[in-house]
Parts: sequence; C-alpha cells; structure tokens
Amino acid sequence: MLISSAHAQTASGLAGVMSGEGLMGLLPIIMMFALLYFLMIRPQMKRAKELKAMTDALQKGDEVITAAGMVGRITKVGETYISLEIASGTEIQMQKAAVQTLLPKGSIKAMS
Repeated sequence: MLISSAHAQTASGLAGVMSGEGLMGLLPIIMMFALLYFLMIRPQMKRAKELKAMTDALQKGDEVITAAGMVGRITKVGETYISLEIASGTEIQMQKAAVQTLLPKGSIKAMS
C-alpha cells in the first residue's frame, strides 16, 4: 500500500520536464558547463590557435626559445623540422612544435 501511493505522488517522465521542473533541475549543470567552457576550454583553444600561427610564420633568422629551454637562431625551415643554431657552428634539428616563444631580434646578443 505504501509503495503504490509513493509512486502516485511523484511527477515523473515527460510531464515533469515539460512543466519546467526538469529544466530548473538541469540549470546548475548547464551553468557549470558554461563556466568550464569560458574559464578553461576557450582560453586553451585561443592559445593553441596563436601557437599554430606562430609556428607557421617561423622563418630563417628568427630567434626562439624551445620547450626544452634552449635559445637559438633558426637557420633552416622545413615542413615539420627546423635547424636551430644554438652556438656558433653548432646546429641541431628540432620539430617546429618544440618552439615555445619567438624572441625579438637581437635578444641573443643582449643575453650574452
């Protein structure tokens, strides 16, 4: 007897959602996803787009800092790899994706 009356008192199914009770229950979850998007996902996508544009615009003579912390001047640019001069007469091959920061011209001379 108690179980059947308990089921009869709850508004469930499509009638609860259509009346607005379900939507108000989902509102906090929707707000959390919106907050997550604006605080985490959107800035990360913006940063990835800027990094891709920077790596596509790399050219010979640019001074860069790699993800490993090496500072050097680009001597050759290929499709996916670059040649980086880290000391006079010392060149290494690196992936373009390893370039983290593009430095202003003359930064290497100012460091030494």
